[in-house]
Amino acid sequence: MARSGLFRGGSSGESSRLAEILRRETIGGALLIVAAVAALVAANVGDGYADLRDTVIGPSSLHLDLSLGTWAADGLLAIFFFVAGLELKRELVAGDLRDPRRAAIPVIAAVGGMAVPALIFTLVNLGGSLRGWAIPTATDIAFALAVLAVISSHLPTALRTFLLTLAVVDDLLAITIIALFYTSDLDVVWLLAALAPLALFALLLRRGVTAWWLLLPLAAVTWALVHASGVHATVAGVLLGFAVPVLRRDGSDGTGLAEHFEHLVRPLSSGVAVPVFAFFSAGVAIGGTDGIRSAFGDPVTIGVVLGLCLGKAIGVLGATWLAARFTGAALDDDLDWIDVFGLALLAGVGFTVSLLIGELAYGPGTQADEHVKIGVLVGSLVSAAAAAVVLRARNRHHRVLRES
Repeated sequence: MARSGLFRGGSSGESSRLAEILRRETIGGALLIVAAVAALVAANVGDGYADLRDTVIGPSSLHLDLSLGTWAADGLLAIFFFVAGLELKRELVAGDLRDPRRAAIPVIAAVGGMAVPALIFTLVNLGGSLRGWAIPTATDIAFALAVLAVISSHLPTALRTFLLTLAVVDDLLAITIIALFYTSDLDVVWLLAALAPLALFALLLRRGVTAWWLLLPLAAVTWALVHASGVHATVAGVLLGFAVPVLRRDGSDGTGLAEHFEHLVRPLSSGVAVPVFAFFSAGVAIGGTDGIRSAFGDPVTIGVVLGLCLGKAIGVLGATWLAARFTGAALDDDLDWIDVFGLALLAGVGFTVSLLIGELAYGPGTQADEHVKIGVLVGSLVSAAAAAVVLRARNRHHRVLRES
């Protein structure tokens, strides 16, 4: 059988890049966990958390008088999606996704890993609210990579590459879902108006202009116009990321603008934007035993938990097997299917985008949104714990193989 490049062991340069990404994401994942725990504690010790989250700031004349929670979801999270856009474009232009044969496995795996959780949520909620069908479809790359980095000192590089590429495709599909299914009251005029500053932003970058005092205002105006159009404002971050050139203007090798911008902005994304969003989004007043009983009596909660814990594992593993069976791709010699199963379990860690879709589906602060948060937290923790058990065992197995 022909080998898929995705499953081969990485080169030393690729390994170095993966190690750097894992180090960065470990810190970002740790901050994400700390922010989520802080939110849960704050939400259950009084009304201060809710008052802070619902505090409104911003100019009403520009329709930007938003609560702090909304600013975190619409504003700060746009920075996260800007980095995602940069990474997506880089992979499409110069990375694994450029080659259709190498891209086949992660694309199919990502589609399966989104379709099966959506199906499970839908089946559980038949006759009820189906608006949250997309909640368990997203994998949180920072959280997942943080778990992998802690336990993966001897796991093959091919497994890390698979997770990174899967997450890139997952992000692209999640962005598409948000744009298509969670946009209400679309105002085409404002959306078309956003194209002007976006085009100027792209033109300046194409001409090599990188002055922050020109680019930042254009990015802010693009974001504000997309927000006014009714399309979720995080989509503006993706569009701006896609506007950044990947290759150097002279065609020579070296760091392009997309990689340079990603290096500059990623610390702000993983160190500030995502943790702050998690703090304002993960806080749910559990309400003791009665609150937990109420949450798990809601099909929405059950659908989210089962979608993340079972749907992701079945979808990713099953789609990968189908791709290997029918496309001629094969696992790397260093990998067994149990390794892929551990990674499929890890894909059930859905946090940042899952919480965002929950708010978009049911509205922030509603009972359904509170139940979504509990479902996302429980599903993500169970998935991470199950993946840790499998991958730690595999880590020991691969360590023994290398030492023998």
